[in-house]
Amino acid sequence: MNILIGIVVGGVVGWLASMIMKTRAQMGVIADIVVGIVGSALGGWVASLLGFAAYGLLARLVVMVGGAALLIAILRKLGIYK
Repeated sequence: MNILIGIVVGGVVGWLASMIMKTRAQMGVIADIVVGIVGSALGGWVASLLGFAAYGLLARLVVMVGGAALLIAILRKLGIYK
């Protein structure tokens, strides 16, 4: 059950990040899920490096979406997304 919840949350986070970064037309459902899951981990890692702790649902969502948006920005710089 936790895997299913992770996939759903990853999809939502990836979708929100793609809307923020304006890559919605280029990304599909699978890409949203992958970017959401990997970006959430990236966001948590960066937040911990900066000394931030995300307590509560809203703070965690902001960190996850921020990490996913950062991942999209990195992928753009690498030429994977345009």
